[in-house]
Amino acid sequence: MSKGKLFVISGASGVGKGTVLKQVMRMRDDLSFSVSATTRAPRPNEVDGIHYSFITVEEFEAMIAADAFLEYDNHSKTYYGTPRAQAEEKQARGHVLFDIDPNGAKRLKAAIPEATLIFIMPPSMEELERRLRGRKDTSEEQIRMRMERAVWEMEQRHWYDHVVVNDRVEDCAKEIYDIISAVADTN
Repeated sequence: MSKGKLFVISGASGVGKGTVLKQVMRMRDDLSFSVSATTRAPRPNEVDGIHYSFITVEEFEAMIAADAFLEYDNHSKTYYGTPRAQAEEKQARGHVLFDIDPNGAKRLKAAIPEATLIFIMPPSMEELERRLRGRKDTSEEQIRMRMERAVWEMEQRHWYDHVVVNDRVEDCAKEIYDIISAVADTN
């Protein structure tokens, strides 16, 4: 049996990655989602093991020491990473979507060059800030930090395989679906 293909999705916090990816997942039943581990607290309605695996800093650092991550990063005073075993298990069963930042995407691409990288852009910085504020669960300090980081993240888009603007969720999801289909449905 051949391994599934890997699709890395990146974009600034608030760009709508989660919403878009849910729609893409409904469009293809051969995709699974790689659940990242994080040391941040869950947001309202987030479920451990579905949205993220929520672990302590000590647990995360022990996993780093054990080389248990395919990639990981620390930003906004929080660790994020892709547990290696979970990603490999999902890839053995089909195609896998990853929602990871540009540092992690670069590390994953170095380790697995055949991975396809897709960057989601906001329609504007003003819209990105509006979306972050609309969550109503993000402090002013976090909004400021995320907006500063967004500038850097968007500068990284040039080395991605594809760049998609999330102006409308349906259009963005369809464009990503088309990219995935073009790669996944070829040998």
